[in-house]
Amino acid sequence: MSFFGGGTDYPTWYRREGGAVLSTSVDKYCYVMCRWLPPFFPSRHRVVWSHIELVSTISEILHPAVRNGLQMLNFDDSRGIEIHHQGDLPARAGMGSSSAFAVGLLHVLQAMRGEAVDKKALYEQAIALEQDWIKDKVGSQDQVACAMGGLNIIHFQPDGSIRAEPLGLSDERREALNSRMMLFYTGTSRLASEVAAQVIADLEKRQTTLRQMHSLVFDAAALLRSDRDLDEFGRMLHETWKAKRSLSSVISNDRIDQIYETARQAGALGGKLLGAGSSGFMVFYVPHEAQDRVRAALGSLLDVPFKFDRAGTVLLESSGRV
Repeated sequence: MSFFGGGTDYPTWYRREGGAVLSTSVDKYCYVMCRWLPPFFPSRHRVVWSHIELVSTISEILHPAVRNGLQMLNFDDSRGIEIHHQGDLPARAGMGSSSAFAVGLLHVLQAMRGEAVDKKALYEQAIALEQDWIKDKVGSQDQVACAMGGLNIIHFQPDGSIRAEPLGLSDERREALNSRMMLFYTGTSRLASEVAAQVIADLEKRQTTLRQMHSLVFDAAALLRSDRDLDEFGRMLHETWKAKRSLSSVISNDRIDQIYETARQAGALGGKLLGAGSSGFMVFYVPHEAQDRVRAALGSLLDVPFKFDRAGTVLLESSGRV
């Protein structure tokens, strides 16, 4: 869940100007199960997602992340592999599900071979998988958030290096922020890379806006690290949403704008559409006393309770057998 700085995490921008994002991981998960497939089955590999793929070679796998991920890690057809994917949230909805899958897949595949890999290496691999192997026009923030977990400033340097800086908030301050955030599903989805490609094409014309969005990251982080009124965070979200909308006409639409204004009229101080734009999940900062009003005003949308997550990618079980 990205609050500030989205758009500055595209390599075409941060490799020239640098970038930063303030984001958190949340307790909605992508589960990836892998095992060596016993040799008794007629197919060498089995991949279960929204389809069931039974293939003889890795190159035949349709799922782009699975096919490219196996090839990137130098798996071959000498031994069968079975991969199952389940997720708590719908795909293509702005919540980083593709990056969560990429991080989880790379994590479990290497664990299955008995290889230890740290979280920094995992997000670097996931970025390479999505941007270099699959050739998706995606940013570099979701992979870091999914691998590292927690509430962080993610720094993107012109030399391509990326670093996650935990905010280090007290439990009370973190919970105070969490309790004022409300998440709603608009019931639609889109391919993030298609929206992002149009946004990237307009970045050169939006330099002033992107620099403003970059600076808001550090203003918001300073606010959270202080004892100032958290409501200012909500008002800052409103400012960054206005800035993000101006990046490209594909980021919002009439329906999203109507939902946003309805929430604001009911008492939300600010919010934003998550992800690249046009559809999916919307998050709002809502003072406690206005939450019932906002929930009622957006009654046609699914209200999704959530908690901030600190763990990042985790191996739920590993036998150690290779």
